[in-house]
Amino acid sequence: MTKLGAGLALSALLATGAAAQQPVKIGFITTLSGPGGYIGADSRDAFNLAVEMEGGKLGGVPVQVVVEDDGLKPGQGKQIADRMLKTDGIKLFTGIIFSNVLGATAPDILDAGGIYVSNNAGPSNFAGKDCHKNYYVVSWQNDTLHESAGQNATNLGYKKAFILAPNYPAGKDALAGFKRFFKGDIVGEVYTRLDQTDFAPEMAQIRAAKPDMVFHFHPGGLGITFARQYQQAGLLGAIPLVVAAPSVDSNIVKALGDAAIGTNGTTHWNTDFDNPANKKFMEAWSKKYPGRLPTYYAGQAYDTALAIGAALKAVNGDLKDTEKFRQAMLKADFQAVRGPFKFGPNQHPVQDWVATRVEKGPDGAPVIKTIGKVFTDKGDVYSKDCKL
Repeated sequence: MTKLGAGLALSALLATGAAAQQPVKIGFITTLSGPGGYIGADSRDAFNLAVEMEGGKLGGVPVQVVVEDDGLKPGQGKQIADRMLKTDGIKLFTGIIFSNVLGATAPDILDAGGIYVSNNAGPSNFAGKDCHKNYYVVSWQNDTLHESAGQNATNLGYKKAFILAPNYPAGKDALAGFKRFFKGDIVGEVYTRLDQTDFAPEMAQIRAAKPDMVFHFHPGGLGITFARQYQQAGLLGAIPLVVAAPSVDSNIVKALGDAAIGTNGTTHWNTDFDNPANKKFMEAWSKKYPGRLPTYYAGQAYDTALAIGAALKAVNGDLKDTEKFRQAMLKADFQAVRGPFKFGPNQHPVQDWVATRVEKGPDGAPVIKTIGKVFTDKGDVYSKDCKL
């Protein structure tokens, strides 16, 4: 081979190597501002922690996480996704917290041939008739999250429930899910606003209805506001709360202090889960963010990163063949911090659910403690309507 030929071959080899090292860009669209901002922050930080723990990689594949704030505005989420798709050439997305933002954003991503892996929002329509081969959910399907609360309320022996949730897709799924597994009577059902700050009328309605318990779904700062006003109205000690994870996360418990003690919850993950993957996550999180307990949103965002990493590893970071990526994703070849995990036929989780209760911890501060199993290998009711 001539010197010129050898030089060209070496250049080609170096170019190929450089191309192989280009990181896979992941569009992380999330809510970082407003009352729900801490949810997005926990999700972003846990996802990035998984990348950091692997030296800037997921599944051995270099990645670049591009984070943007949707401001809990569907139109803004849609614009961000459009820019990431067309300008940044991003094909793989995650991060969206709220179902109304996902409903406006995910269809455009999927229509453009992109891939969306949900770390939180799991609206019912995407689990059933509007399911898509390039759409995956690692967190939960919205209804199942609250079905666990309905079953827990039934297990606890309550007969009369007053239920509330914001008037948006996840709120509607929440009340539908709770009612599906609660065997008692619903003595009041109210839809609140997603931007509501004054719950005095709802407190009066609860007092008048005289329920055995109250179920509410108000994520993020909305949940802190509701719980504080519930306490101020003198209801917290009088009418027990039986809720799902978003209404009793570690931030809400910290904000309420001792007033949160006794609140019953349900979840798919908790900080006290005793498995190797969770211990590794909690050790890394505690070192990175000392004094800051991760919420459920962090746990499932970390799992989302691991799920994406397992698929990227199987396809060597090549996203051109989305069917190949799909087959790799569906194997769920990773150790989830929540324990057993697999995808159902609609590419949504099949997983266990546990009951929790807020109790005094060893240091005297309230802590969310896992107390028992509610569901084992639970899928969702919409998978039968998904035709993939």
